[in-house]
Amino acid sequence: MKDLTFETLIAVFEEIFGRGLFWFMFVAAVVVTIAYLYVLIRDRSISWRKFLLAQIAMPIGAVIAVWFVLAMTHSRLANIGGPVDLIVLLGVAAGGAIGSAILVYTIQSLIRAPSSEE
Repeated sequence: MKDLTFETLIAVFEEIFGRGLFWFMFVAAVVVTIAYLYVLIRDRSISWRKFLLAQIAMPIGAVIAVWFVLAMTHSRLANIGGPVDLIVLLGVAAGGAIGSAILVYTIQSLIRAPSSEE
């Protein structure tokens, strides 16, 4: 694997997660992103109360993301072999944290319409 291409990344992710689960996660991420952009455009401002609650969900999302990747790769934290593994694991945690914050904020905004007080 001399070159890191987009097709190679897709093949690796399909191998790790399985073709169906990978594409389901991809579609779910696209749907949540579109819903988040819709909420931002509709509200024309950020609700700081909803944003705070979304930030509270970030550590939970990070832990779930790391657990999910470790479960899918049949690994344990004891299998971390070097700095690159740690960097990848921290990246997964950061992605899970950011993703959970966006998901929680979007769900809150879709359930509760913006009020004039916020």
